[in-house]
Amino acid sequence: MDKDIQEVLFTADQIQERIRQLGQELTRDYEGKFPVVVGVLKGVVVFYADMVRQIQTHCQMDFMTISSYQGTQSTGNMVVKGDISADLKGRHVLVLEDIYDTGNSLTFVREHLLSKEPASLKICTLFDKPERRKPGITLQADYVGFTIPNAFVVGYGLDYNEKYRNLPYVGILKPEIYQ
Repeated sequence: MDKDIQEVLFTADQIQERIRQLGQELTRDYEGKFPVVVGVLKGVVVFYADMVRQIQTHCQMDFMTISSYQGTQSTGNMVVKGDISADLKGRHVLVLEDIYDTGNSLTFVREHLLSKEPASLKICTLFDKPERRKPGITLQADYVGFTIPNAFVVGYGLDYNEKYRNLPYVGILKPEIYQ
């Protein structure tokens, strides 16, 4: 697997340190609010597990599954494969996302969850790739782990055709692998 990586962007230690820092912020901001922490599957699983363990206040865990990717390209067509089970009306909601790139998925998730009338909704993404944002997408994440270049990244939950999710670091996939 490692031979397919052009460059390591963030080591496992760097990722864990940033998650620890985000956990301190989220603990402070959600103290006493019992937020519903929504993970957008599948890529978020690794980040989600590490992140919720760093939030030192009570929180409810929930997940939703959507899809918009084929290979390396976002189709822009959202498909909800599984919705959350929690009642969000009047609750504080924190969406955890592995990567914010085109904005299509996150905008869709945000609007979908806002329709359930939460008291508040904030977004925490581990990786932000602003160069990939589609024109007209103005949504900003409230918490960002790292801003990354416009390259195809894998590892730490991020995949290419369901491969590389289990790498403990995040790296740029060699173009010859996906072209």
